[in-house]
Amino acid sequence: MTKTLQKRTLATHSKLLEAARAVISEKSFEALRVEEVVLRAGVAKGTFFSHFTDKDALMEQLISEHINAYLNDLELRKALNDVEDFVEALLPMINFMTSERYIFDLILRYSGAAAIEKVGDISMTFERHVKVVSSWLAVGPFRDDISPKLLAEGVQAFLVQAMALKFCALHNSESLEDRLLTYLKAWLTPTL
Repeated sequence: MTKTLQKRTLATHSKLLEAARAVISEKSFEALRVEEVVLRAGVAKGTFFSHFTDKDALMEQLISEHINAYLNDLELRKALNDVEDFVEALLPMINFMTSERYIFDLILRYSGAAAIEKVGDISMTFERHVKVVSSWLAVGPFRDDISPKLLAEGVQAFLVQAMALKFCALHNSESLEDRLLTYLKAWLTPTL
């Protein structure tokens, strides 16, 4: 009986995710409504809430899937030759992360930066990102006076800052790419 229940629960969870992905592909992350997801999945609204605490919990799972796909690609990259290569490699992921204000806000809230007690899927992508970037920094022509992990954490902080400024009316005149180049050249370039 328990195995049948588990199979049904997993199938329902999968139906909810697929319905949400369909809505997002037609509209946007921000435009997704729980009512539309349950209608497409053919389940009751209460069923949705037995799988996800709220819309943001569903979104955390879906957004982290996207970030992990970008991280999969980044892990396959060879050593980077300079800061320009670094920014070029990271740009697809950060363009996704800033494609909608809702996505960026949710990422920021669930990254751990907002002191959320639960370590969730998005927090795990931030940790994974540091590991990927650390591996590049350990072998690339970047500064070596501090550890690759600390350098990677700094890169991540600069990424968040650059992404936040994209949404700031006072500071959005500079492109995300140019801002990152400025920050990362200053942070990663060895001093002579």
